[in-house]
Amino acid sequence: MIKVASLNHWFILQYIRFTLYGAILLFTVLQLYIFLSEEPVLDTAASLVVVAVTAIIFLMMSLYTGIRSGTIMRQRLDEMNAFVARLSSGKTGEVLHIKDADDLSVLERSLNELSVNMSEQARSLQRISSERLTLEKQAQQAAVIEERQRLARDLHDSVSQQLFAMTMMSSASVRMLDTDHSQAKQLIHQAAEIAEKAQGEMRALLLHLRPVDLKGESLSTGLEKLANELEQKTPITFSMNLQHMNKIPESSDEHLFRVVQEAVSNILRHANATVITIRSELKGTFFQLFIGDNGTGFDVNEKKWTSYGLQTMKERCEEIGGQFELRSKEGEGTYITIRIAVTEGGE
Repeated sequence: MIKVASLNHWFILQYIRFTLYGAILLFTVLQLYIFLSEEPVLDTAASLVVVAVTAIIFLMMSLYTGIRSGTIMRQRLDEMNAFVARLSSGKTGEVLHIKDADDLSVLERSLNELSVNMSEQARSLQRISSERLTLEKQAQQAAVIEERQRLARDLHDSVSQQLFAMTMMSSASVRMLDTDHSQAKQLIHQAAEIAEKAQGEMRALLLHLRPVDLKGESLSTGLEKLANELEQKTPITFSMNLQHMNKIPESSDEHLFRVVQEAVSNILRHANATVITIRSELKGTFFQLFIGDNGTGFDVNEKKWTSYGLQTMKERCEEIGGQFELRSKEGEGTYITIRIAVTEGGE
């Protein structure tokens, strides 16, 4: 263990050293006076001269010692101040040169330990950041693979089977065209219906893969444009009643628009609905957005519902501090309600 002297002890040592030097100097002056004086007897005037000279010498030595000690202290403090400034700017790993074992050396040693610790923490943070980026890339790759697999399953379960059925019906209608004209006509009508469903499935998948942005427009304008576009391209009818849309912050518009897109995509692909209802209202201190359909519905207790993107919609609602509620029953359609607390400053 290093023995550390206090500043008081340091000043006492300086005082003893200064006293010793002064005594030696006084003895030297007296000896010189005795040897050089013709009358080695000190009279009053000579005594005053010796005392004055000695006092002047003591004063000069005191000034020198004080200035030198203060300069050393200031240099060490300036070095520590510059060292702290380098640490605050991120230049870790440096150390102070410890010269003396006093109170300041304790502070210097503590600063050196702080520098080493900060350097180790910086390396740890860099390692953690690198690992986090690696994990994020792996998570993104896993999400992409999972999404591709989900889309492949959807294409196989819906569009692929519908195209296969269309092929079989078309081939059968060609063979029956001359022998049973009415049956061939019925098969052609069925093939047309299947083609229409397959087209709706593809539009829903494209809506999921290439979602439309608001592009600076309001949420109500974006929803109305989405409904008009889908009404022109699909047999779906939209019932829109958007009220109090300005009660929610603009930062929530994009999230809610994505939720509606995902919900509409799910309806087009799975619900076999003819009408989609989208309405908003204000109930107390909550803004409510309702999305419903008159489709087949499903059992919400089945785990497969998470694969339909409903979990993603729920997470988006939670990101903006909203509440997500899903109600569905087989044969009675699906209904989604989103609630967002309205602040007093909302208009």
